[in-house]
Amino acid sequence: MDAESNDSPYAGTLRAALTDLLVDQGTIHDERVAAAFRVVPRHLFVPLVPLEIAYTDDVVLMKRDESGVAISSVSQPTVVALMLEQADVRPGHRVLEIGSGGYNAALLAELVGPAGEVTTIDIDEDVTIRARETLDAAGYPDVRVLRTDGEFGGPESAPYDRIIVTVTAWDLAPAWVDQLAPGGRIVVPLRFRSQTRSIAFDLLEESLESRSMTVCGFVNMQGAGAGHEQYVPLHGELVSLTFDEDQESEPVPPERVLDQPKASAWSGVLMNREEPLSDLDLWLASTIPGYCVLSAEPRALKKGIVAPVPRWGASAMASSTSLGYLTARPAADPDFVELGANAHGPAGQDFAELLVDQVRSWNEHLRRGKGPTLRIDPAGRPLAQLPPGFHLLKRHNQLTLTWPGWPKECGGVS
Repeated sequence: MDAESNDSPYAGTLRAALTDLLVDQGTIHDERVAAAFRVVPRHLFVPLVPLEIAYTDDVVLMKRDESGVAISSVSQPTVVALMLEQADVRPGHRVLEIGSGGYNAALLAELVGPAGEVTTIDIDEDVTIRARETLDAAGYPDVRVLRTDGEFGGPESAPYDRIIVTVTAWDLAPAWVDQLAPGGRIVVPLRFRSQTRSIAFDLLEESLESRSMTVCGFVNMQGAGAGHEQYVPLHGELVSLTFDEDQESEPVPPERVLDQPKASAWSGVLMNREEPLSDLDLWLASTIPGYCVLSAEPRALKKGIVAPVPRWGASAMASSTSLGYLTARPAADPDFVELGANAHGPAGQDFAELLVDQVRSWNEHLRRGKGPTLRIDPAGRPLAQLPPGFHLLKRHNQLTLTWPGWPKECGGVS
């Protein structure tokens, strides 16, 4: 059955409405990306949901593992569009997609045109079988679908002008850099300090440098490149702390640290309740020792064990004796809150004051700026050859996160 017979005027109407929404809200700026969204029949890639669901701006879960963790999905159209805009795919490009599903590969095929090539890979056989079947049904038989571990890329069709990773990666695999053409670009959801950003990196002579960052969320990479976070339960698992893979040696506070007397400090910094905290969280992650993320069950809030924290978790700092975390309280204007910190343990007051000092620094120097940049260098490169900033050593690479004015104006540590 050809793609046209798998489509319908009603599906086309829904697809056009979704595309118009993405354009109107400023997610899509590139007319070619908009044209691809208007053409590719997303409903064929999510056949088990109604048409109306297929064309809503939401993720569609496709598979869970035995423990119930999501391991495969068709991404939210907003996120797909943002990453395609970051990638700046051109006609004739050779593109590798790591983390398959079919839909994004079809959009890429539209963007590269008949002179380009698209290869999509995944470690999961169920995923690659489904991708092959749905791409054929949608009219994209020329897209190459391979089952392989994404950590090793797709050497058969390298080099690539663009590599797009659609799973959360903890590091950039050496194979991805090796398979990138000179002047090429990698777009990858990269996790560091328990935060994930979709980052567009351009390949320069000796390093990769970011060109854009946007907050995103994806299922985690499987196979050799999988990353593993450490979860520390507190107060009978009503509260937990998350440390990233490179923080295995970080000290953790006592399980009942939140029973100890509370110290508080308030920053005087006001934020609209709708304003994202993502840049502030990233700033705290790059300046606060013992950084981690605190998450709390609703019962912990009702019992008063912790003060209000965002549902996705609060920036926190921990030691072997103490714990501090970012919180907020209502301001005079009901649309705003004041940022502050609570802390427990012998160093509680110091922790609370350090957190609010960095909130004030971010507010004064960085809040309305252009945001940080990230550079990737091989792990063996001497620190003296790296730019100033927050340095993070991963398996294969060193990350340098740099904010405008770092470190003199901002008070950050390098």
